[in-house]
Amino acid sequence: MSEQTSSPDVHPAWAGLLDDARATTPQGTVSPELLAQHADLRAGGLIGTLAVRDTDLPLLRGVTTPLRVVLTSGAGAVAGALGLAAKLGLTVTSLQVALRDVDDLGGNARRVVAAVDAARGEGVLDDEVRVHVDVPTDLPGGVGGQWARAADEVAAAELALHLRCDGTVDVRPDEAARWIDAVLDRETPFSVAAAADVSDPAGAGDGTGLMGAVNLLLATRQAFDGADRATVTATLAGDDPTEVLTVARGEEYLAATRRWLPSVVASDPAAVADGLLATGLPTGS
Repeated sequence: MSEQTSSPDVHPAWAGLLDDARATTPQGTVSPELLAQHADLRAGGLIGTLAVRDTDLPLLRGVTTPLRVVLTSGAGAVAGALGLAAKLGLTVTSLQVALRDVDDLGGNARRVVAAVDAARGEGVLDDEVRVHVDVPTDLPGGVGGQWARAADEVAAAELALHLRCDGTVDVRPDEAARWIDAVLDRETPFSVAAAADVSDPAGAGDGTGLMGAVNLLLATRQAFDGADRATVTATLAGDDPTEVLTVARGEEYLAATRRWLPSVVASDPAAVADGLLATGLPTGS
C-alpha cells in the first residue's frame, strides 16, 4: 500500500511525503491536541501518516488516520502490535522496527524477516503494509560489513530500509550520499528521518549542514539516474539552495522517485511542510 495521500492541489512528488513523528520523539506523546493538529496538517496534502509507538496504540481507539507504527522492542513485538492495532480498528500502513543486536545485525535482520512472515501468515500484517527496518549506520564499517549483510537480508525479503539523518549522530551529506547509493544498489525503498529544525527544505543555508526534504528527494533521483557521488553530495549539502530548487523544478521524474523514497519522517512536520510550500514546488508555482 502506498504511504502517500492525494490532494488535487499537491503535485504527486510531494503528496503525503511527510510522516508526522512528533509522538515518537523523546518528549512526544499521543494527545487530543496532537491528533487535532495532525488532522489540520493532513488537510494540506503533504502529510502521509502519523508515526506512533506501539505502546501508545491503546490511546488511538477510534482514530482513522493512517499510522506508521514504531516498535519499541524487537522482532518479537511485530505480531502483537499489529494484532492490537487490528482489534482497535486502526489503519496501519507502515511498520518500523530497529535492529538492536549490534554484534549480529544480519541475524537480527533474519529474525525480523521471520517475524514479518509469521505475522503475515497469521493475517495480522497485510501484504501491502510496508515494513521499514532501521539498520544502524553509525557502527564501525558504516554501510559495509554488518550493515551490508543486514541490508541484503532486508532487500531479499522485499522489505524497506530506514535511514536516520537526525538525532544525536551528526550525519554529513557525503555519508548520506553513500547510504542512498547502497540502498538503491539493492533496489530497496527507504524512508529517512530528517532533522527537526530544517525550516528551509531546499538546502542547509542556515549553516547547520542538515538535509531537507527537497534535497533528499532530488538526491535520490540523481543517484538513481547514475549521477556521480559529488553531484549527489552537493545536492544533499544544499550549499546553493537556489540551484537545488531550479533543478528540482525541472526534474520531470521526481514523482516516480517516490517508489524509492516514499516518506521523510519529520519530528516538526509543520515547519517542514511550511518550508516546502514556501518553495512553491508542491503546487507547481
